[in-house]
Parts: sequence; structure tokens; C-alpha cells
Amino acid sequence: MTEEEKSIQEELTLLVLLADRLIKSAKEAESSKSDCADLAKQADLLSLKLRSAVRLTTTTTTTTTTTAQSSLYERPVRRVAADVSKTLERALTLVRKCKRSGVLRQVFAITTSTDFRKVSSLLESSIADVSWLLSILDSAEGGGSLSLPPIASNDPILAMLWSSIASVQMGRLLRDRLDATNNLASLARDNDRNKKMIVEEGGVVPLLKLLKDGASPDAQMAASTALFYLVNDQDRVRSIARELAVPLIVKVLADSPIKVQVLVANLVAKMVEIDPEVQEEFGRQNATRPLVTLLSMDTVLDDPKLLQSSKTSIHSLVEINKELARNPFSHQSNSDGSSRGGHHKKDKDVEVELPELKLALKINCAKALWKLSRGSLLNSRKITETKGLLCLAKIIDKERGELRSNCLMTVMELVAVAESNSDLRRAAFKPNSPAAKAVLEQLLIVVNEETSPGLLIPAIKSVGSLARTFPAKESRIIGPLVTQLGHRNADVATEATIALSKFVSPDNFNCVEHSKAIIDFNGVPRLMNLLRANGRDQVHELVLLCYLALNVGNSKALEQARVLNVLEGAARSVVAQHPDLRELFVKAVNHLSLLGWSSYP
Repeated sequence: MTEEEKSIQEELTLLVLLADRLIKSAKEAESSKSDCADLAKQADLLSLKLRSAVRLTTTTTTTTTTTAQSSLYERPVRRVAADVSKTLERALTLVRKCKRSGVLRQVFAITTSTDFRKVSSLLESSIADVSWLLSILDSAEGGGSLSLPPIASNDPILAMLWSSIASVQMGRLLRDRLDATNNLASLARDNDRNKKMIVEEGGVVPLLKLLKDGASPDAQMAASTALFYLVNDQDRVRSIARELAVPLIVKVLADSPIKVQVLVANLVAKMVEIDPEVQEEFGRQNATRPLVTLLSMDTVLDDPKLLQSSKTSIHSLVEINKELARNPFSHQSNSDGSSRGGHHKKDKDVEVELPELKLALKINCAKALWKLSRGSLLNSRKITETKGLLCLAKIIDKERGELRSNCLMTVMELVAVAESNSDLRRAAFKPNSPAAKAVLEQLLIVVNEETSPGLLIPAIKSVGSLARTFPAKESRIIGPLVTQLGHRNADVATEATIALSKFVSPDNFNCVEHSKAIIDFNGVPRLMNLLRANGRDQVHELVLLCYLALNVGNSKALEQARVLNVLEGAARSVVAQHPDLRELFVKAVNHLSLLGWSSYP
């Protein structure tokens, strides 16, 4: 049987046998009897401690879950056992030499005196290591140890991790498990090496179990915090996901007290932002449903047309939402009517904190939906199939600050996916859809009234992504975008240029009508002003100018702006950096030349 296949009890029992064999060989020594006797005493003490370890590991392994005690934390046991085994083998080899007789006996006695001191030191270290191991295995005393075992003398953090993980996994008292979890969170916050070690040393599973148990909201919050600090790397995110963390997190998100949900929603946002595979897994586990439901708490979604046109599940979601508004903690109660974790709904402290908690929860849920929808057709479809769009529109209308910003970013990602997927675009953003209309209204309000680039940029991007859904006679869209060409922030002006390009691109069926609208709204002078600005890439402005030249080349506004000169002058440098635009520039210049335009000196 290989080492990996042996149980902990088998490994420790073999060490006991090895220690007993060392004691017997030491007693049979014919030379260096005093040194061998000293080793025998050390081996005897080590054997006693190993037997205690066997008893503790056996008790821990056979303890049922009804005692609130988890399975044995094996990592430090196996590491210590491997070191003890090497030490006992070395000691046994040394002692067996002392059974030799004859003329070489004195030579052996001289040459092994240093070895005796080294082996004695190793045995002392093994005794200290096993003693430390007993302290963290004995959960009856709270588990954990602040001492530093010799095995971790070169890396003290290792001992701290082992002790904390053991307490989280095996501690009988919830207080001890909570303290140990906070220790892990603190260590994980410090640096990436600690994060890596926590994962490698098996810290993820006990943290997930503590998060799942729901015995205490404070413990769940501590576990969420520790996991949040761990998931800043794709490999670690995937390691955590392999422990079936995603369905567990989704369940906790749906069933826990609000202050736990705040942290778990933030954990979801961070995990899906880092790893696309986990992002899709959250979609398959339907994480969008509890997120949308929580985001919409206290938001009245009573549009009858929307409810009639949506799936039947919308009605149940709205009812859940109304119930949450009446009693936010009602869904957290146990069957006996008590609140989960002892947080009774009449707790005055909870009532005082509730508005802030609700806002924090909504902010994090919106952030999670934003990250979930980014580039994901699965998640975008799930969000738009529920009341998600209408909820986002309502919040953009009523709220301000980070919550509004996160909702705008979510809309931006949803429409970006819809832009590249015609089925989603037709299903979720058709012109007569009440939810789509509500979103568009809010986007236009932002574009027309806001000045902050942080709000304008996602709103402008969203309108641009929807360019192919607008009819030719939709006159409310082009004007605000043209106005933003003159925004003092260069990034806002660039996004407005990109959005207008999508309206007048040949891919857009109504490109000619939209081009005429840009001319009518005096877009050419603003565009020329952008082209005169120095120190910035102007390729987007030149592309828009090419589209206008192709669609409405006979416009006096274009001729007065000497567009042909501009395109001919910029063509060489732009095409050198963007070879894929060569054909577009050639077409635009040739088209203007065919219309009888000539270059001005």
C-alpha cells in the first residue's frame, strides 16, 4: 500500500511500531549503551505521544456530525508523520550499528558520537512536533495552538495556518472556529503567498463548510471574508470552484441573513470577474435569480404589460419581492419560527442598520450582475428573462451613487452581448418591449442630463450597442449623442463617436437616415473640432467621417468642412497603423471624387 493510500491511523500506528522497534534495538546495544539508553527514553516518550495521536485521530474520524465536530484535518498530521518516520529510521539505523562486536567496536563508538547527538536532537524535535500536533487535534480544549513546532521553524506562517485551519474544521466551540476563520482572513489579506498556502494546505473546504452551516451569521461573514481575500487569482478561483463552491454560494446567497448576503454577493462579483469558467458555472447554477430578487427589494415592479408578457415565474418573483419589502427577515426564519443565527426580526440594532444593509446589498448585487453579464450570453439571457431589465431601469431612475453606476454598467454589458447576438436582441430589446423602453428612457436621461464621465460612458456605450434596434424615425437618439461630441472629457467624446459610427455603419439598415440626422444636428463641425485636437488617437472620428461620406457624400456640410482633404491627409498614417481600414478609406475618397469633389490646396 502506498503512502497516499494509507489512512492516518495506519501511518501513526506504523510509527508506533517503529518507535517500539527502536526501543528494543537500543536495549540490545553492545556498544555506546549509555547513548542508546538515552535514545530509548526519547523513543519511549515519542511512542506514548504517537499512541495518543492514534487515539485522537480515531476519535475525531468516528465522531458524528451531531457533535458539531468536523472530519479530521489531515494535512499537518501527514507532514509531521513523514518527518517522524525519517527520524526514527535514522535512529534505528544508528542503534543497530551498536550491536556489532569485534575489533571495529571502538572505531564505531568514536565515529558515531556526533551522530548520536544529531539523532537525539531530531528525536527531540519529533517529540515537540507530535506534542504540538496533539494540541491542535485535541478539539476538547478548543483546538489550535499558538506554539511554534520545529517542523515549521523555518516558516512560522505554516504553523499558524495549520492551527487555524484545524480549528475551523475540528473546533467544537463556534467561538474558536470564528476566531480561527478571522485569523485566516487576516493572513490571506496580507500577501499572495499566504493565500496560496491556505489553498494548498486545505483551508478552502472548512471555510466553505462554515459558510454553508449557517450556525452563525458572524461565522458565515468571516468565512465569506476569508474566501473573498483568496479569490484574487484565477488558479485559486478554480481551486475553490472545484470544491463545489458555486452551488453552495448560490444557496447561501438566497437563504442567508442580509449582512451575510452583502458579503456573498461581493464574493460572487469578484470570482466571476476573474474567471470566465466560473462565471458560466454561476450562470448554470442560476445565480442571477437571487441577485435580481435581492436587487429589486423595495422596488415596485407593477407594469401590467410586463407581467403579462413575461414568464409565469415573474409573478412568483414579484410576490417574493413584496414579501421581502414587508418583512426582510421572514425568509431567514427556521421552521420553529426563530430567526436564523438568533437575529430576531424585532432586534432594534438590526432595524437601525437595515437601510444601510439593504443599500450595501443592492450595490453588491448590481455589481455581481454586472460581472456575470459581461460577455456571457447565458447570464445575459437569464437576467433579461426575469424582471431584471425593468428593475435596472427603475433603480437608474430613482437611485444615485454607486448603486446607479453599477446598474448602468450592468445594462451596458447586457446590451453589448445583445449587440452580437440577434436572438437576444430581438427577445429582450425589441422596440415595443416595456422593459426595453424603460431602459432606453433612462439611458437617454443620463446622456441628456449627466455630466459625469463615469455615468455618461456606459450610457453612451449602451445606446451605441442598441443602434440596430432603432427605427429611422427615432429622432431622440442622434441629437444627444452629437451633443456629447463636444464634451470636454475626451473619453466621453470618443465613446459618442463610436456610438454614432454604429448608427451610420453599412451594417445598420437605417444608416442613411441616421447620417442625415447627424448632419441636421450639426454633427460635422463638432466632429471636425475633435479631429483638430492634438495628442489623441483620432481613428474613430475618421471612421465616422468615412461612413458619413459614403452615406451622404453630397451634403454641403461635408463639402464645407473639406472632408475629402481631411480623409486624404489622414489616410496614409491611419492605414499604416490600422491596415484593416484601408478599404474603407479608399471607398470614401473614391466616392467623394466621383461626386465631383476636388481636393483643396
